[in-house]
Formats: sequence, C-alpha cells, structure tokens
Amino acid sequence: MSSSESSQPQSQASADDSVVTIEGVELKLAHPYESPGDWIGQSEILKQLLACWITVDDTDLPLTPRLLGSPGVGKTQLAIAAAKQQKLPLYIYQCTADTRPEDLLITPVLSRGGEISYHASPLVSAMIRGGVCVLDEGNRMNEKSWASLAPLLDNRRYVESIVAGITIPASRQFRAAVTMNQDESTFEIPDYILSRLQPTLQVGFPNKQDEMAILQYHLPFAEPEMLALTVDFLQHSHELKLDFSPRDGINLLRFAIKRMAQDPDHPVAHDDAWQEALEKCLGEEAVDLELLAERRSRTLGGDAVPLGLADLFFDPDDPLHPDRDDDDDDDLDGI
Repeated sequence: MSSSESSQPQSQASADDSVVTIEGVELKLAHPYESPGDWIGQSEILKQLLACWITVDDTDLPLTPRLLGSPGVGKTQLAIAAAKQQKLPLYIYQCTADTRPEDLLITPVLSRGGEISYHASPLVSAMIRGGVCVLDEGNRMNEKSWASLAPLLDNRRYVESIVAGITIPASRQFRAAVTMNQDESTFEIPDYILSRLQPTLQVGFPNKQDEMAILQYHLPFAEPEMLALTVDFLQHSHELKLDFSPRDGINLLRFAIKRMAQDPDHPVAHDDAWQEALEKCLGEEAVDLELLAERRSRTLGGDAVPLGLADLFFDPDDPLHPDRDDDDDDDLDGI
C-alpha cells in the first residue's frame, strides 16, 4: 500500500449506527460533529497534521500530535479541516479540569424505567466508527484522566472502561489530535503522556493577507473599512507579541456591526462603533497597544531584578532589609 493510498483512511462503521454491542454490552454512540471545515492560509501546518495520520505500512501506526498555540488562532479549526480532507467523521471532546476517566470513555445513564444504559463519549465513538477525535484544550485535564488514555495513545490502541467492564479496541481508521492553549490556567501534562503526543505542531498567527481572508470568510457582510481597521489592529498586536487573535477580531467586528445596525434612524459612526467594540470586547487597555505591551513585558519580568523572600516583607530602602547593601549608607555618610 502506498503512502498516498494509506493517507486516505475510510471509516469502517456507518455513522448511522447509533448503538453497538461490545463484549455483550450495548453502547449508545455520540453523533459526529458537523461544521464547515475550511482552513485559510498556513497550508504547511495542515500538511504536517495530515502527515501525522498517514500509515506507510500495515505495521505502521498514526501519530497523535499536539496542536499548540494561543487561544483563538484556529487550532480546532485546523483539525476540523484535516478530518474533512480525510473524509472521516469528526468528534470533539472538550477537556476541562473536572473531566473524569469515565467522562472520557463511557458514562452510565439511568433511564426512567430504572435500567442503566451506557453512553460512549465522542472519543470512544470515534474509536469505534473509525473517525477523528479532537481532544480540545487537553492541558486543562488532570493526570488521572490522561492515565486512562495511555494504552490508546501507544501501540496497544485500546481503552478499558471500569464502569462498563469492557475493553474497547480502536478501529485502524481512528485518528486523533490534541489542542493545547499556551496560557497558565492549565495542568502540567506528565512526561509519559507527552511522549505519546508527538509531534508538536505550533499554530501561529496568520499574516495580513490570510487574516483578512479569515475575517471575510466569517463576516462576508462586513464593510471593507471595518475589516481593514480590524486587520491593522490585529497585525500590530502580533508585532508587539500580544495575544489578540482572529477570534478576537471576529467578535469585535460582530459587536461593532450590530451596534451600527441597532438604530437605523440614528446610526453609530463606523469609527465610534469600532472603538466602542474594541473597548467592550478586548478591554480598555487594548486601545493603546504599545502601552499594553510594555506593561505585559514588565509583568513577565523584563529587566526587573528577581524578588527574594525578604522583598515580600520589607521595602527596598528599609534599613532592616536583610539584603540591603550597607555600602549605600556609607556613600550617604560621605556626602
């Protein structure tokens, strides 16, 4: 089998089969996610993701990559587009800090008649049907939940449900990817899991042309003047290493357009509506990007001297500060 042939895996199970039986246990499967899957610009990273899912030999296995980037750059949309190109059903599981192993796999549900039915998660449904599962914001999930996926992410390719008492093997067509945000409100993923989530694909901010195309795709009714204002703002923020994303630009524009359309008899001026939307959507600090970038730099450390334990209890000029340099006093005495 050639790599081009194996790069187009086909689902072995019908997406219409809502119930399957495994080891005598009936499972109700989740419905696939259906949404437009266009990916605009940055074609190289889409090729890299598709390469992860290729199998070049009958003994070869697909990779499960990490899609890493700032919130709103399109990591999930990238995976959606890749699944669409592979013509595979797509399932998305939203990871949270409260996600439990049984949430990831199989959940028992008590019916009105008192009977227990077992519902497969989007992940398990993708495994059974031979689809693509995106674990969205994976680094918000705790280690206990990740541990339940360890055998799925290596050459064993199965999961064990303690709740249902069954072992579920993954279809050969099953593919997966994990999106991760670059922020501090996340768990640290253990090394034995990270070693299974390879490679790391960095999703960056789009260039000016691609960013304009993205906004036009999502907001075809937006006026060119408003689009230009937003793209210029976003591109300037990217240059200053700020995290304002295309998603921020879309929401900003949506609010501005709604404000202008709110009262046709007394329309809000374009500039006023855009400025108001900027402050309400991204905060007043977004009005001055240079100042915001400078403040962020100071917050992240910048040129500041690292604080010691004594700095938490004493002012720098306090004579009782244990780290205060006595030479400063000698210099003052000599004046």
